[in-house]
Amino acid sequence: MMCAPAILRNISSDRRGIAATEFGLIAPVFILLLMGSLDMGHTLYMQSVLQGVVQKTARDATLESGSETAKQAELDAMVTTNVRNLASNATVTISRRYFKDFTKAAQSVAEPFTDTNGNSNCDAGEPYQANNNNSTWDEDGGDGGQGGAKDSVIYTADISYPRLFPMNGLLGLSETAEVEAITVLANQPYGEQEQYSAATLRNCA
Repeated sequence: MMCAPAILRNISSDRRGIAATEFGLIAPVFILLLMGSLDMGHTLYMQSVLQGVVQKTARDATLESGSETAKQAELDAMVTTNVRNLASNATVTISRRYFKDFTKAAQSVAEPFTDTNGNSNCDAGEPYQANNNNSTWDEDGGDGGQGGAKDSVIYTADISYPRLFPMNGLLGLSETAEVEAITVLANQPYGEQEQYSAATLRNCA
């Protein structure tokens, strides 16, 4: 009969099963890193695809036909289709803001207002200078839509979709991935540019 010391020596020298034990310790961390890398790679690829299709769509929108509502809807649908080829359950939000010159579009400066309540927002009847006379205080100084000939347009596409892998909680990430693509282009000179009338003083709601 084998004595206790001999049994302990046999156990301590037995290496069978150690690989499985080590893999059991390492596997969770490895799988988490792998899923995180794949999720990040997918997000970067989505960003690249979105930026490319936004650039193409915005260029098409600067043509004279791009001022038509039906054509804009068609172009926006193309962006949505390309996004949903990669994430079928993605939410796609598209906006257009136009400015009378490229500098204003790039700067996105708010229409001047008197901030009487100190909340950095035009509200509660505060007076503001309506530069574009669209009856609304514009935080970026622009106006909604594609505009007309020679106007500069900011075309923005925001998308959100559930992450590929359910590991967001372990890494402190949100349940959805969010990607944005923005481009600024000038409408083609297919006519004379319309100008705003003189600025007026209005009050915010």
